Amino acid sequence: MGTPLTKLVGVRHPLVQTGMGWVAGPRLVSATADAGALGILASATMTVEQLRSAVREVKSRTDAPFGVNLRADAGDAAERVRIIIGEGVKVASFALAPSRESIARLKDAGVIVIPSVGARRHAEKVAAWGADAVVVQGGEGGGHTGSVATTVLLPQVVDAVGIPVIAAGGFHDGRGLVAALAYGAAGIAMGTRFLLTSDSTVPDPVKARYLAAAVQDVTVTTKVDGLPHRMLRSELVDTLERSGRAASLWRAVRHAAAFRRDTGMGWAAMVRDGLAMKHGRELTWSQVLLAANTPMLLKAAMVDGRTDLGVMASGQVAGVIDDLPSCAELVDRIMAEAHAALHRLTHPE
Repeated sequence: MGTPLTKLVGVRHPLVQTGMGWVAGPRLVSATADAGALGILASATMTVEQLRSAVREVKSRTDAPFGVNLRADAGDAAERVRIIIGEGVKVASFALAPSRESIARLKDAGVIVIPSVGARRHAEKVAAWGADAVVVQGGEGGGHTGSVATTVLLPQVVDAVGIPVIAAGGFHDGRGLVAALAYGAAGIAMGTRFLLTSDSTVPDPVKARYLAAAVQDVTVTTKVDGLPHRMLRSELVDTLERSGRAASLWRAVRHAAAFRRDTGMGWAAMVRDGLAMKHGRELTWSQVLLAANTPMLLKAAMVDGRTDLGVMASGQVAGVIDDLPSCAELVDRIMAEAHAALHRLTHPE
């Protein structure tokens, strides 16, 4: 199924596996790439050297195109861009809008730039700066999310920009792909659906929590890092929502220290990142401190398997997913469903 996305990136199918922190590592990304979709390696939870090693591991596992997701406001973003260019990575994706200079540098090196956005004005900005395509996530999506549903946001962005638009938020099957294409998208991006595969390294007990969830068990809270964050409701989430400001800030400081130990990031670098985050998102210092919760709380669940101590970012689609296929099985199934749905539309009985 050829679309502007498949032609741009060189993949067989118009499907993208998003760069989920602690989840989208070399095994999942290479399995996605081998299945004919675009796998995105998550770098925000890696050190620079871990990123270099992860990129090389993916390249050793597959010859198919893949991408790396970056935090545009990270203090070492330029160094990570150098790795992407030097290692010949096909795609650079961004969780926040990258600078005009970063886009130009990557494009000059032949790297395809695909930022993720949650609003039409942000899509218009990165398109004007030279982005090759854009991922637009509606409020159904997991992790940091907005309040506008994909069905409302997607057509707005498609009408506003002249580059390929990849739809995210609420997708898990072939019917969703066909619906996105009907809106004018060039493909779909999925996080939770790829998290719930046999190729994902997320611990089995954590996957079981996702599979057991109903749609109403996926909630949005601001108590983790001060921003709207969609995740599975759990005992920990309930506790965080009952916590006062002082307890929340103290927890954030402790998690910031733990993140520093895990990543080797110095306090000065963390302060610089905090300043960039504060400016880029217009956050208060309290919110910046709360943002230190996110990496370690996600790691506790996604790496250590401690659902009692961690949070589980999730799209609403977790409530309708009930199996753990391999990436190859998932991609083949989605494409078969999409072709069947198109056939029903064009050959009604």
